[in-house]
Amino acid sequence: MAEALERDPLGASFVYIFHDALHDSDAILAFARKRFADAAILGGTSCNGVMSEAGLAEAGSIGLLVIEDPDGDYGAAIVKLEANAADCAERALHDALERAGCAGELPELIWLYQAPGREEEVIEGLRRVVGDRCPIIGGSSADNHVAGLWRQLANDGVLSDGLAIGVLFSSGGIGFAFQGGYEPSGESGVVTQSRGRRIVTIDGAPAAEVYNRWTGGLLDDKIGTGGNVLASTTMHPVGMDVGKIEGITHYLLVHLDAVLEDGVLSTFATIDEGTRLYSMKGERSRLVERAGRVAAAAAAELPQGEDSLAGGLVVYCAGCMMAVGDEMPEVARAVTRRFGEKPFLGCFTFGEQGTMLGRNAHGNLMISAIAFGK
Repeated sequence: MAEALERDPLGASFVYIFHDALHDSDAILAFARKRFADAAILGGTSCNGVMSEAGLAEAGSIGLLVIEDPDGDYGAAIVKLEANAADCAERALHDALERAGCAGELPELIWLYQAPGREEEVIEGLRRVVGDRCPIIGGSSADNHVAGLWRQLANDGVLSDGLAIGVLFSSGGIGFAFQGGYEPSGESGVVTQSRGRRIVTIDGAPAAEVYNRWTGGLLDDKIGTGGNVLASTTMHPVGMDVGKIEGITHYLLVHLDAVLEDGVLSTFATIDEGTRLYSMKGERSRLVERAGRVAAAAAAELPQGEDSLAGGLVVYCAGCMMAVGDEMPEVARAVTRRFGEKPFLGCFTFGEQGTMLGRNAHGNLMISAIAFGK
């Protein structure tokens, strides 16, 4: 990495860094701070490596996306997520704005990378400052085996239970998109009892039993005994209707984690009582194609048009990556084609944040893309 940067010297305003969890994050950050002394730096661990226009880098890889924009303003901050995650997020955002020299201003985009588990609280804290007037996009840091080895980094250091926030005021403009690659299977029901990230009942019946009926017995071996269902439910998440664009309904996806006592379903996102849930289904081919489509949608949103694209960033769910398996190189190729062979960096996360129909939200099994204009 160091040799490549020396062969192609450049300045930097903002640097994204993602890497396999087996690497030494402190050493990577020390190198970046020395090489890009005046840049805002943000990133962390990504499940089994990264992808770029060069292809799928896989386990052991390190990826950098360097933005050189002397006419823009950028700042980054990192904070430990303590008891009140919303307060921590609000504090980190103000810190990042000050470092960008833009205190009190509305950024073009807020980018975050955080420890999994408290995403809704973080968005709540950021919303106190910017509401939904500013897109909040990013991911929940990941490791290779859901072993809690994830880390987040920014200029001030590395954390395992933190939140890294970046604010971007780009001179070339930014486009973005946030979508899932699944479609409804036809079944739905209303959450009649929930506790945070646990669905207790759907339509008055134990949630696991209802979901099992929707999916034709997918959880037969877990009903009554309980257990982890993360892998078996990747292609069968539940979704929440967030509205329509040109007559097409868009869904925010939620991944199921485990069957608990009394048929309770544990999830990776909070679902409120009264929410109608839709049974969703996915296919490997759709997950491969969707990444490219999301990249194209982001480029199309650039203020000066897609011809002004300089490069991009993609957040791709680690669960989708594992489900796609040996077809992941085609995901990288699809994004490369849709980004017109321009440089991009992709990370694989345990949760995704983005904007859908004007509202910032946390979801699972999602794909987001950011396009940077010249």
